[in-house]
Amino acid sequence: MLMKNALPTPSFLVDLDKLEQNIREMGELCKANGKELWPMVKTHKSSQIAKMQGQAGAQGYLVGTIDEAEMLVEQGFKELMFAYPVTASENIARVRELAKKAHVIVSFDGVEGAKLCNEMFALADLKVDYLITIDCGLHRLGVQPEKAAVLAQELKKLSHLQLKGIASHPGHVYGASNLDEVKKVAAEEIKALGVAKEVLVKEGFAVEIIATGSTPTAPLAAQDKNITALRPGNYVFYDVLQMAMGVVPEERCSLTVLATVISHTREDLYIMDAGSKCFGLDKGAHGISLAQGFGMVKGHPELIVEGLSEEVGKLKVTGPTSLKVGDKVEVIPNHACSSANMTNYLLGCRNDVVEEVIYVDARGGSYRKPPVL
Repeated sequence: MLMKNALPTPSFLVDLDKLEQNIREMGELCKANGKELWPMVKTHKSSQIAKMQGQAGAQGYLVGTIDEAEMLVEQGFKELMFAYPVTASENIARVRELAKKAHVIVSFDGVEGAKLCNEMFALADLKVDYLITIDCGLHRLGVQPEKAAVLAQELKKLSHLQLKGIASHPGHVYGASNLDEVKKVAAEEIKALGVAKEVLVKEGFAVEIIATGSTPTAPLAAQDKNITALRPGNYVFYDVLQMAMGVVPEERCSLTVLATVISHTREDLYIMDAGSKCFGLDKGAHGISLAQGFGMVKGHPELIVEGLSEEVGKLKVTGPTSLKVGDKVEVIPNHACSSANMTNYLLGCRNDVVEEVIYVDARGGSYRKPPVL
């Protein structure tokens, strides 16, 4: 029996009870509201966790990279959506090969990328489904909702592409500082998708899929009658940013980094052996800084992760503490998706006992072979 406190540091841990609860509850939310669940794989990049999501009701998977898609297809998964446009011919060729083995849905927000894909798919005589990405306020990808039909009319000319619906990502929700602001973003997204659907239907287009995706807005989007699919990602782990928005309490965060205190040269400062290569430098994507410091030390409210170098982190002392050199601490990352991408495997723990290894097997550097020189 291997206890987690006996592990070398830094180690990346997942509380299996919390992970299972998080996955189960999102599946139940979708089922109760009649929505399909297509979780975003970029959060965990793990075929093992993807299988758990499938067992909890996921109908398909949203991927952020072609590496993720190739791993899933290799593992036998047959339903995939791409979150972002694919335009490089080398990458389109990889997507084309995947489309021969699985049902692949690509995404577009413009004509140029669609034409490139259409040409490549034509070489294999494939007709591939696609979604039009709608900008619901993030202003990163996507067309304005009222212009969805204009783009659809242009893409209709491309004979190897078939419109299946629309999708959006309300990433600007990560600029929200409380649940009221989360609700505002969800309402904006629901409205944007509603407008896009209306203009498409008016022009005679069938809109089979209306997909949205973010963990904070998922419970709200699930209640909308138009939306057919939810595509959240972070919910499997949750993290400090989700806590800061009021989405979940600390008890729901399943991913942590185990570190050891290695130095204490000042009364108000300790140094741990985990830094930016374990946590990243995220303090709040797409908006204001939500988190105090670069992570939350479990059981030590008197400590703030004040700064990160590559391999070490600074723990600022703000009150009485019993911490000493050699002690181990568990830190909840600000952004769990970044931390999960820093390692080849996570250690699944239950009641402080290490039960299994969960491989992060869809990272580009660990899954995809280098090109032949």
